[in-house]
Formats: sequence, structure tokens, C-alpha cells
Amino acid sequence: MADDQELLQLENLCKELYETTNAGVRSEAEKALVSFANSPDCLAKCQMLLERGSSPYAQLLAATTLTKLVCRANITLPLEQRVEIRNYVLNYLATRPKLQQFVSQALVQLFARITKFGWFDVSKDEYIFRNVVTDVGKFIQSGSTQHVMVGVQLLSQLVCEMNQVSESEASRSLTKHRKIASSFRDTQLFEIFQLACSLLRSAAGNMKGLDFADSDQHGLLLHTLQLGHNCLTFDFIGTSTDESSDDLCTVQIPTSWRTAFLDVSTLELFFDLYSGLPPSLSATALSCLVQIASVRRSLFNNAERAKFLNHLVLGVRSILENPRGLSDPNNYHEFCRLLARLKSNYQLGELVKVDQYSDVIKLIAEFTVTSLRMWQFAPNSVHYLLGLWQRMVASVPYVKATEPHLLETYTPEVTKAYISSRLESVHSVIREGAEDPLEDHGMISQQLEQLSTIGRCEYEKTCALLVRLFDESAQRYQELVNTGRQSVDVAIEEGRLTWLVYIIGAVIGGRVSFASTDEHDAMDGELVCRVLRLMNLTDSRLSQGGSEKLDLAILSFFEQFRKIYVGDQVQKTSKVYRRLSEVLGLSDESMVLSVFIGKIITNLKFWGRSEQIINKTLQLLSDLSVGYSSVRKLVKLEAVQFLLNSHTSEHFPFLGITNSGSAISDMRCRTTFYTSLGRLLLVDLGEDEEKFYQFMMPLTAAFENVGNLLSLADSAIKVEEAKRALIGLARDLRGITFAFNTKTSYMMLFDWIYPTYTPVLQRAVELWCHDPAVTTPILKLMAELAQNRSQRLQFDVSSPNGILLFREISKMISSYGSRILTVGDIPKEQLYPMKLKGISVCFAMLKAALCGNYVNFGVFHLYGDTALDNVLGMFVKLLLSIPQSDLLDYPKLSQNYYGLLECLAQDHMTFMSSLEPQVFLYILSTISEGLVALDTMVCTGCCATLDNIITFLFRCLTSKKKKSGPHRMVNNEAFLRILEVHPEILQQMLSTVLNIIMFEDCRNQWSMSRPLLGLILLNEDYFNKLRENIISSQPAEKQETMAQCFQNLMEAIERSLLTKNRDRFTQNLSVFRRDVNDSLKIPSSSPSSSQSSLDMMSYG
Repeated sequence: MADDQELLQLENLCKELYETTNAGVRSEAEKALVSFANSPDCLAKCQMLLERGSSPYAQLLAATTLTKLVCRANITLPLEQRVEIRNYVLNYLATRPKLQQFVSQALVQLFARITKFGWFDVSKDEYIFRNVVTDVGKFIQSGSTQHVMVGVQLLSQLVCEMNQVSESEASRSLTKHRKIASSFRDTQLFEIFQLACSLLRSAAGNMKGLDFADSDQHGLLLHTLQLGHNCLTFDFIGTSTDESSDDLCTVQIPTSWRTAFLDVSTLELFFDLYSGLPPSLSATALSCLVQIASVRRSLFNNAERAKFLNHLVLGVRSILENPRGLSDPNNYHEFCRLLARLKSNYQLGELVKVDQYSDVIKLIAEFTVTSLRMWQFAPNSVHYLLGLWQRMVASVPYVKATEPHLLETYTPEVTKAYISSRLESVHSVIREGAEDPLEDHGMISQQLEQLSTIGRCEYEKTCALLVRLFDESAQRYQELVNTGRQSVDVAIEEGRLTWLVYIIGAVIGGRVSFASTDEHDAMDGELVCRVLRLMNLTDSRLSQGGSEKLDLAILSFFEQFRKIYVGDQVQKTSKVYRRLSEVLGLSDESMVLSVFIGKIITNLKFWGRSEQIINKTLQLLSDLSVGYSSVRKLVKLEAVQFLLNSHTSEHFPFLGITNSGSAISDMRCRTTFYTSLGRLLLVDLGEDEEKFYQFMMPLTAAFENVGNLLSLADSAIKVEEAKRALIGLARDLRGITFAFNTKTSYMMLFDWIYPTYTPVLQRAVELWCHDPAVTTPILKLMAELAQNRSQRLQFDVSSPNGILLFREISKMISSYGSRILTVGDIPKEQLYPMKLKGISVCFAMLKAALCGNYVNFGVFHLYGDTALDNVLGMFVKLLLSIPQSDLLDYPKLSQNYYGLLECLAQDHMTFMSSLEPQVFLYILSTISEGLVALDTMVCTGCCATLDNIITFLFRCLTSKKKKSGPHRMVNNEAFLRILEVHPEILQQMLSTVLNIIMFEDCRNQWSMSRPLLGLILLNEDYFNKLRENIISSQPAEKQETMAQCFQNLMEAIERSLLTKNRDRFTQNLSVFRRDVNDSLKIPSSSPSSSQSSLDMMSYG
């Protein structure tokens, strides 16, 4: 009775969780169900829910809870219990074929998860979870459509599960996952793929007898196609490729699968399925063909590859000749992907040799032209078609085949279709309110990059078309502008010109030096002249308001023109300059640069309200300020001198800080602006202090104003104004500080800011410590001041500036830290911006100061200065306020923390050794976590940190045994005692490092080897025990080899950490790793040994 009542209660909670619209009720139900999942008798209750529950939600809860129980990282269910759950699930699915789809999916997921996690489990010398095909085969052989569908779902989900890295695996080692996936690939995957093909062949042979309206038959076919697709998309070699780059992917089919692909019937099967199935199914068949078309080239010899490609192209041709199914967007998209794979996986020299190539390339060109003209239909698929033509055109110089490729005939048609269709789209966008492709900057830049190569094929035709279309549009635009009316027609012409300017920029950017002629450069000159003339016209109208999109296109054009024709590597005799001289009177690079700067200044004056234009304009200025020769020509221009002398909001409204209507984030571009100005100023600055102070006048005035506002901050308006002024100033100064990378210029800046203005920054952090919009820019400025960039912080021997700078850094970190620690509970989503980001910048600042090599830290203790102790103490407090999981969850925080820790372990071990036991143990535990982090920088830094700690510890122990240095020993006694009381920490690290080196894909072997020797010497008994465990866990025939590997590892290694001894150990370790891997690759006759070769984290 009590069970029935509990069952009813659980069912009601499930209903509340999944059906109620009341957030409070749902939250309460969720809490109750979480406590249910954590209860000790959860397993029995789940079984009761499945057996007796009437609600599908209760069954879903049982299935998902069991999945969580099976996957718990720290607690593993007994083998017998897991086998029992697995068999129960299979039986449950077999006896209840009419389950709700979401319930059966949850149970299928549970089966897959339990099978993967127990893949290497052995009972009575048998891999207990591996008889998958046999067990699931019973469903498929039953003949019932629903049972067959469940069987296919079970296999499909299992393939997915084996291929998928779970969260727990992703945050730890991937090795276990890869070993399971590799074993599954080698023992089961091909059989499952053949089974899927067999089922699909049966369906293809009985196509006329199938009723696609029947949900069971349709579902079975869909799941079977999905099973085939899952097999073909399996990560065969563990590359874990990013799905977004799938168009470059090669499918690394194992050699044992050769027969399936040499047999043309596999390829033909999927083409037949595509032609016979309805659109709801045929897209998956095409998706399988995309993978089959991408099988690695080395699977075939040349003759086999030619035959395979021939059949593939034949199938493509048949689809192009009967394109009825391509009206479905999913089919169309997959077919575009299939076409792209023809060139990403095969060479143009191979394609031209296929049967009836001339007909096929003509059909592909017609299909591409039609697709481009239908610009609103499946716009995300166009990328694949342009990618195909881009790769084919790029391959032309390398084709050795005698057969004609015909690209010179068809590529201009593709170019023309792209250009004309984009121009035609403008009319629909403006008159009919269609979605504007120009709004999608990511897609535009991708397509233009592809067009830059395509348009260069038969470049004369591309240029002639662009010149004709540009002249027509520009003339109409000029006439409309002269009438003075702001009509729809003006907007249409601006839209057409926007596309043409983008395209002209792209084709100029596609210039390849070895393939370009003087005639091509002269054509580029024609195009450039037209854009510059248009720019003069649009700029003259900016006071009446301009077109943001057109100006963005002009900036894109300038960026491409700069890359190709401006800079140190460009021939100044280029025909482009000759044409510019004839038409616009721009006879050399300096005059062209003056056009660039003129446009930059115009944009900064008139487009202050457009964040996009300001950002792109400042990026262009930044790019120009980097080149060695161009920056020297720039500073001679009057316009640049105007920039250096008049960088105020009066001339450039985007610098205005009193405009409270604009977002504070808009100010980020100021740093880029001042970095560029700093570089330009630096060219001729030398030791001219007067010039420097002249440049800094607007900032000096701004600082004085902020100082006054802070002292009189008596109203909300004044406070807001002071905040904005300060944020702007901090960003400006950070840009200048970054650019001033010489000793002389840095000293001028330091003398200007200290001690006059640093108190203002300190005061601001005290006032607004809880507002990251203020504190982050200030902290980043201080971090930049602390950076010894290009060795600029080389103070004279009589100068105290290094210590004064460090005091300011110490004061800033201590002041900010003490206040940020008082912040109460912060919501999880606000934790990083509100707290962790500032702490991360403080860590970066402290690291820069400690590693900058401009302060002798010994003098602080000598003269009783507490600056060093204060900042190190604050570091500890800040560290302890961060949950350990967050240290690795946030990449920037992680890198800054571990970088600082490495610096402390290298130069400040006396501080580290004097820490409270719980603090030092916490730091060691973060190092232990960092050793297995996926970020190689973090992992390498942890190795270096651990090496420094181990070396220090080893020296302490050595000097203790020698009874030398009594004073030193008193300080280190507590440090040694911590590690005596907690030896398991270093032992765990020894086990971790050895595990990574022996069994994982160790990407930083040298770094790992450095702390390992010290760990072994400090834990010799534990190491011997670990070694014996590893050897004894190997199969009998491998034990002697493994013992020899360990013996060779310690060959000629002394009990010291001298460099010579370390280097010898590193060399031994390299050989040891190779020998261990060779030993593990040899197949073993005993199943029970395979688990031991996975890892050894449980030893010792």
C-alpha cells in the first residue's frame, strides 16, 4: 500500500515537472525528484516505476535516473547489477513495443550508455557487454516492424554513444573513450554497417510494396538510414573534427571495409534509395552518399579510385538530369554538399577523365547558375557550390591531364550569375521587404573569399562585366543624387553599388602574384579608380546622411586593396599605380595612403553613431600603422599630423564620453584608436618630451576633469559623467601604453601618469569596485603598465621606478581584492563578469610584475616594505574565494592563474612553503587538476610549477639529512610536515603523470618528464609498488617486457635532480614511452588483461 502511494506521488511529481506552466510548482517538483534520484533505494523504485507506472512521464523519469546512476563518475554499480539492468531493458523493450517514443528513446539511451561504460568488463573470461549484434539481432529477426525498428534504434544509438565524448570524458582524459571507440570500431562497427545495408537493400528491392504513409514503415526506414549514416560518420581515427568544417572532411574508413566500397553496389544502393524514397527520407540517403564520396583516397589504388569516381559522377549526373527531388530544401542542401566533396576529395586531373565529363561539368554549371539566381532558396547551401568552383579554379595551374577541363567556358557564367543575382536581390529587399543578405556579414565574407578565386578565372570577362554594371549603376546614382530627392530608387542604387564594391574588393584580393600579368593589374586599376570616385561622391553627401552598408563595403574594399597593393612587399611599378596616376592623379604610394587616411578621418568624424563603421575604420588604421615603410610615409602626411594633434571629441565624436545614450561597450574601440596613434607618434618621437606632452594634452585635461568630478561627485549625473570619462581614459591610456614599447617612450608615459594620476585610478576602484564596467578597464591598464614588453622596463640603476611601479600594482590589487571579496552571493551567470574577470586580470597583472625582471624583491623584506607581502596575501585570499571547478571552467582565468602559479613556484618558493597547510594543499590540488586539463598551456605550466615545488622539497630534505643550514630548516619544517602528513597528494600526481605518459596521447612529453623524476625519488616505495601492480596486471607473455621497460627507465639514474641527471631521465622516458606503446599494441590472447591497458588510476 505504501508502495502504491509512493508510486502515485512520483507520478504526480512527474506530471508537475513536465506539464505545469507554473514555474514555482515545477521548481518544487524538480527538487523532490532530485532527492528521489539521490535516495539509497532509487534503483528499486525505478524498477517499480517501469513495472507499474501508468504515466509515460514516470517511465521517462525511471529511464533517465537509471542512466545517471550508471554513469556516475565516482561510484560504479556492481557488474552483476549492470548486466541485470541491461537485460531488463532489452526485455522491457521487447515486451512493450507500443511505448511512447520519448520513453523508448530514453531506454535505448540507457542501453547504449551501459554497454559503452562496461565495454571492457569481463565475466568468466567473456566480454559480458559485447554480444550486442547477437542480442539486438533477435529484435531484427523477429519480423515485426516495430521490433525491427527498436533493434535498429538500439544499434543506431550505440554507434552514436561510442562516437560521442561525454561531459565527464571531455573534462578529463579522452583516452578511455578512444580505446573503447577503437575496440568497438574493430570488433562490431563493420558488421553493424553491413546489417544496415542489408536492411536497406531489402527495402530498395521492395520499394513499390512500401507504404510511406504508414508511420511504422516510414520510421523503420528513417532509423535504418540513420544507422548507416551514423556508421559512416564515426570518428574512425579519433580526430574529433569540428562539424562546422565538414566540407573539408575525409572519412577515414578502415582498410578492412575495402570490400564494401570496391563493390559498386553499395554506392548504387544509396543512389537508388534517393531516387525511390520521398523527400522526408531521401535527404538522409544523400547524406550517406556525401560520406561515401569522402572516403580516404588511400583506400583505393589509382585504377580502383578512377572506377569508384566514375560511378559516383554517374550517380550525380543522373540526379542533375532528373532534378525533381531537389526542390526539397534538405535534399538540395545535401546534394550541394555532395557536389563540394567531388573536388575536396578528388583532383581536377582525375575528374576530367571520368566518362562524359563535358556533359557533367555543363550540368553542374547550369545547376550552379540556377541556384545562384534563386538567391532566396536555401542560401546556406550556396557556400558548397561556390566552394566546388573555387577549388576547381585554384587547381587549374596544377592539372597535368591532357583532357580539357572546360572551366574557362563555364566559370565566367558562374561569376556572372553570382554578381547579377546579388544585384537583383536589392530590388526585392527594398521594394518587397525581403531579408537582406548584406545583413549576414559572416556569409558575405565567406562567399566573397570564394568568389575572389572564381572571379580571377578569365579575369578579363569578370572585369568587363564589373565595369559595365558599375558604370551603369554609378551613372544612375549620380543622376538621382543630383535631383536631390531621397527616394527608393536611391536606396536601390546604393544597394547595387554596395554589392559591386564588395565584389571588386574581393576580386582584387584574389590576385595571386605568380598568376597575375600587367594587363590584370591594369584592370585592377580601372576598378580601383571607379570605387575611389564613388567614395568621393558618397563622402560629399555624408553631412546629409549616408549609407552605412555602402561605407562598410568601401572599408572592405580598402582592406583588400591594402593587402595587395600597399606595403613593403608590393612592386610600386605596378600598372595599378599608373592607372591611378592617369585618372585620379595619385602617382605614388604616399598619395594613395593620404586617400586612406582621408577616408579614415571622414568616417571618424561622420560615423560616430555607427559602431560597425568605427570599428572597421579603426582596424584599417591599426593595420596601416603596423607596416614598417608605410608607417614612415604616413607620419609625413598632414592628415596624420592632424590626427596626432587633434584627437578630441570635438573633431571625432566617437570619443565623446558625455553621451549617456550610448552603451559603455561602444568605448572598446578607443584602445585600438590610441594604439594606432601611439605607433604613429613613436616613429619620430625619440626623446622629444615637448612633443609627447603636446600629444597628451587632451588626456591631461580629461584626467584633471575626472579628478574634479570625483571630488565633487554630489549628484547622480556627475557620478555617471565621471564614470564614463574614466572608462574612456583607461581605454585610451591602455592603447598608448601598448604602443609605447621602447624604454624612452615608456619612461615619459610613466613620469606623466605617476604620481599625478595614479591616485585618481586608485580612488575610482575604491568607489566603484562592484562595477566591472569601471574596474576592468582600469585593471587592464595597470596590467599593461606592468608588462615588460620588448624590455621597455629597463630602469637606470639610480631609479626607484621599478619599486614604485610595483607598489602601485600591489596597492591596486589589494584595494580591488579586499573590496571584491565583500560582494555577496552572485548568480552563476553573473559570476565571471562581476567577479572572476577582475580577479583574472589581477592575476595577469601580478604575474607581469613578478616576471618582469625590473624589481629586486629581496629589498622589500630588507627595508620592511609590506607591498610584496600584501599583494601575495591578497592573491591567496582571492584564490580561496574561487571554487576549484571555476579555475578550469573559464579559460582566461585558468591561463592567468596557472601562469602566475608557475612564476611563484619559480622565484618565490619561500612564500609558497610558508603558506597555511590548507592553502598549500588547495594549490597542490589545483596543480593535480591542471595536469589533466585539455589546454596544453595549462598542463605544461602545471608541470613546470610542480617541478619547481618538487625540486625545492628535494633540496629541503637533502639539506635536512646533512643537518646544514639550521635557520633555513626552521622555516621549511612546517612545509615538510604538510607533505609528510599528506603523502597521497604527491603519490596521486606521480600516478597521474605516469598514466599520461604511458597510456595517453601525451602532447608535452618533455614537460611531463621534468617533475616525474623528482616525484619518483620522493616516493620510491610507492613507485615500486605502482610498477609491480602495472607489471602484474599485464598478460603473462607481456610481463617480462614491461619489467624491462621500467628497468631501462631508471638505468644510470642517480638520486639527484642535477640537470645532467634530469636530461638522462628525459631521454630514458622517451624510449620507455615508445617501448610501452609498442608492447600494448601487440594483441593479447587473454580478455581479462585488456582492462589493465586502459589506465592505471586505480593502482596503488
